[in-house]
Amino acid sequence: MNIYVGNLDNDVTEETLRSLFARFGEVGKVNLMTDRRGISKGFAFVEMPSQAEGSTAMENLNRTLLLDRTLDISESAPPMSKGARKAKIRPSRPKR
Repeated sequence: MNIYVGNLDNDVTEETLRSLFARFGEVGKVNLMTDRRGISKGFAFVEMPSQAEGSTAMENLNRTLLLDRTLDISESAPPMSKGARKAKIRPSRPKR
């Protein structure tokens, strides 16, 4: 299960998130999103192999405080393929 974690403080590290989610089960990858300068964008993705453990973590951690910030946690949508991103749907124009 891939979990979106938003509203993160700039001082949160991947290790902080790994420790937080490990209380609920095995944690795979933790991807803290940063800009080109390495500054946090305020969100991350946490991968938990077990659906049940991931759901439990989401239920228990959503809307809780971490470094004075209220976490916004939800299941992440699957990533879009390159083809899907290129094929943007545009509204059709009326024929003249």
